[in-house]
Amino acid sequence: MSTIAEFGEALQEAVSREVADSGIEPAEVFFEHMAARLESAGEIEMVERAGFEGTSGVKTIRVDGSGGDPRDSDGVLSVIICDFHGAGELVTVNAADTKRLFGHLVNFLVCCRQEDFRGSLRSGSPVSGLAETIALTWTTISKVKLILVTNAVYSARTDAVHAGLLNGVAVTYNVWDLSRFHRYELSGQAHEGLVIDFSSDYGGAVPALAASRHDNELESYLMVIPGTQLAEIYDKWGARLLESNVRSFLQARGKVNQGIRDTIKNEPGMFFSYNNGLSATAEEVTTEKSQEGLRIVSAKNLQIVNGGQTTASLHAAKRLSPVSLKNLHVQMKLTVVPPSRSEEIVPRISQNANSQNKVSAADFFSNHPFHVRIEEYSRKVLAPALEGSNRETHWFYERARGQYLVERSKCSDAEKRQFDISFPKEQFFAKTDLAKVEYSFRCKPETVSKGAQKNFAEFAKDTGEAWTKSNARFDETWYRRLIAKLIVFRYLEKAVPKQSWYPGGYRANIVTYAIAKLAADAEATGCIMDLDAVWKIQTVAESLGASLLKAAEAASIVLTEPILGIKNTTEWAKKQACWERLRQQQIEYGPLLRECLVEAEDARAAVREGRREAAFISGIEAQSKVVSAGHDFWTRLRAWGEGNGSFSSREISIIRACSAANGRIPSERQSIAALQILGQARGNGYRDENEAPRVRIGGWNRVH
Repeated sequence: MSTIAEFGEALQEAVSREVADSGIEPAEVFFEHMAARLESAGEIEMVERAGFEGTSGVKTIRVDGSGGDPRDSDGVLSVIICDFHGAGELVTVNAADTKRLFGHLVNFLVCCRQEDFRGSLRSGSPVSGLAETIALTWTTISKVKLILVTNAVYSARTDAVHAGLLNGVAVTYNVWDLSRFHRYELSGQAHEGLVIDFSSDYGGAVPALAASRHDNELESYLMVIPGTQLAEIYDKWGARLLESNVRSFLQARGKVNQGIRDTIKNEPGMFFSYNNGLSATAEEVTTEKSQEGLRIVSAKNLQIVNGGQTTASLHAAKRLSPVSLKNLHVQMKLTVVPPSRSEEIVPRISQNANSQNKVSAADFFSNHPFHVRIEEYSRKVLAPALEGSNRETHWFYERARGQYLVERSKCSDAEKRQFDISFPKEQFFAKTDLAKVEYSFRCKPETVSKGAQKNFAEFAKDTGEAWTKSNARFDETWYRRLIAKLIVFRYLEKAVPKQSWYPGGYRANIVTYAIAKLAADAEATGCIMDLDAVWKIQTVAESLGASLLKAAEAASIVLTEPILGIKNTTEWAKKQACWERLRQQQIEYGPLLRECLVEAEDARAAVREGRREAAFISGIEAQSKVVSAGHDFWTRLRAWGEGNGSFSSREISIIRACSAANGRIPSERQSIAALQILGQARGNGYRDENEAPRVRIGGWNRVH
């Protein structure tokens, strides 16, 4: 595993590289890098940059950003302050340091409610919009989260610690230091300190029945938890209590179900009977036996994998009508899953628990075949060498948090140098990057502007439906064009801050709106951006760059001139009306535009040709893999599918052809289908312990 020092050094290098490329201040670059992780971890709903530092008398006022409009996050206002230290030895901060910085944030919140202070801020600036939002929504705010983000190492742990009241509103302190970010990058878990002590902190241990025997693979319990207790737990930990797939699902669906709300309000005594309850996991549990029976005392890293709407609805009722929760109880199925098996087991629990929803963002977890396929392409497909270089490289797709660091950490020093050459850090991208880029090119900048998690939820829903209908479109050509889109997106991220017209903020909004505008204008002429050309040179040609910057300048003007009644530019960017205003604008691109476009029909023809070539190669490869596995392997798979009814009669027929011991080789078409069936079976839990390592079949997906 990489050390904290190595992680800090890599972070410094990434910040320095982006500062050199874009000209943005190091602290702002650091904020964007780390705030995106807070969003991914569920600490905040979305990220909005709003940097400000000033004084009021002898008091320092500071803020670096927020977690968006509190009305979109159950009344929780999250404000962020950064403490960035330049290159050098690791810095350590203590409780006194953090208290001082949190004090600067509190001073900012107090000033936001003063009209004179708001009037002194530059109209249209990010901090002006944030101050107006805080003043406007203060009476609806149920909690304030003060978040410190630093690349120093904190000598203690401060996570959701209650810090008193501010004008009657509860305040908590949250510190994200380098060591905590490092743990999150390696494991995908930000919740090592999330221990729910039912007995000491939430009114008492919870009655439970052991639902597993000693010979069961995992411990499991059936519990009945009071609604007030569950609401209090959610009040402290919020969305971090929800497993990441459930957060995505709620982002896509909206948080409060009408039926759940009506039952809480009108028939709380019937809630247990009407509601399906929760499915949850924990890394560890502590139990005790009493005269009444078994009870759960505490649970480490409790995560709700089904029942997020129920939990959020109970929390809403706690604020609006706490008496309705007095006699309300919720059933909970709790499974103890050790961290080593979390990635394998938790998504499967989530998928099966949410199976009543045919397609949802919760189904689109990291081991969904879509993500597996993109990962395989990223390890297999070599990107062309840049001009002046003869070295081909890969783009690294991280479908699960921590993959990049973990894979690199397995290498020796010499292998790490080769790894860094083959998979340059700047060619790393994650699921939220993919979704952001795709939706920008699909002309949905208002959705991208709602934040990485909300955008990913919508993308997951759309792509999950598309995959179910036909996964053929997600072929190697699609992958190469995806990388081209990433190259375009990152070019604009670096280029926009260097322009004379740049307003000094809203870079993320400007970039997504500019790409959407150029894509829409190209489509209006029957063309699309020539992404194949971008892939071939792995950079943005001058003609495309100039056209993108013209669109970006127009986007900047539209974004910073909201319609009457909207003072916050980031809120304006989330509106369909904002996109419509830009979409209808005429831009004089000049003759350079035609140089970077290609006829849409020509682009489709290239896809068809690529699929014909891939079909020929993949059929032979599939046949070779089937034969190498041997007929015993396929016989065992057939027995598994027939035994549990997983396979259709057609699928059994195909596997039977592969398991025949008469020396007859299955056709290419049968071989392709057999590997698809095998992939689906493995996704449903099939494991062959007798499979010889030398013929172990890796992931394989048909690409035509």
